[in-house]
Amino acid sequence: MRMGTTIPALPVRSVEASTEFYVERLGFEVLHTDGHLGVLQRDDAQLHLWQAGDTSWSGRADLAARPVVSGAESFLAGTASCRIQLDGVEGVEGVDALYDEMAAADVLHGVSGRGPLDTDYGTREFHVLDLDGNLLTFFVWR
Repeated sequence: MRMGTTIPALPVRSVEASTEFYVERLGFEVLHTDGHLGVLQRDDAQLHLWQAGDTSWSGRADLAARPVVSGAESFLAGTASCRIQLDGVEGVEGVDALYDEMAAADVLHGVSGRGPLDTDYGTREFHVLDLDGNLLTFFVWR
């Protein structure tokens, strides 16, 4: 048996609002959405957004005795990250062009404010934050 494609599933407060953000600001297209799950794609990169909207834990005094276990708690939104490898003949120029696009969309993480970084482990990369604060890192191997 062989493992196949990995598809990140990111927790968001609102699938509807996050889907709009990914389309308008990050250039993804919608393959499916039903209010609880969004399936988005840009080129070969696919992401799933899932509703982390359970607020039943908020204000409960008995959390120690009865821990939150729904798996969709609202405090999970914005706690995930993923790395998206960029392919193509453009290489470093491609990641720089995507960086410019994301800078214009005003979605860069603060650490990426000066441009893509060449890492000591062989990548050129930059970071973006989605509407909830999930971290997306775009990279190429140098």
